[in-house]
Amino acid sequence: MELARLALSALVLGLAACHDERPPRPPGATAFPVPGQEGPRLTVEVLNASGKPGLARTGTRVLRQAGIDVVALGNAPAALGTLDTTRIVIRRALVAGAGDRIRRALGVGQVVVQVDSTKLLDASVLLGADFAPRLQFHP
Repeated sequence: MELARLALSALVLGLAACHDERPPRPPGATAFPVPGQEGPRLTVEVLNASGKPGLARTGTRVLRQAGIDVVALGNAPAALGTLDTTRIVIRRALVAGAGDRIRRALGVGQVVVQVDSTKLLDASVLLGADFAPRLQFHP
């Protein structure tokens, strides 16, 4: 009988420890915006041109949390060198407001239009040294 009581106590403590304190989301709500939910769907690539390691991954998280679809990430070509200012290069002229939407999500950036039909995406984001976001804790 004592063993059953100990097992039940451990189960209750385990369930209490797993309790989620966040308020429930309304029906149909998602944890993060779905690409295309807040305007036209944008596909971008994120390239680190700052020389700071890991910045492309951080920029990808920021953009994805804003509902922007990041399809590729990595380092910018060495021939480009390091950039002080983040550049948002629009690749398709038909996407209205894409540069402003990306700039709002990042908090920095200079929008440049260089239409390139060989790239199958809406924009390229070249992260410069001015990009330094404060992210929430991510396990």
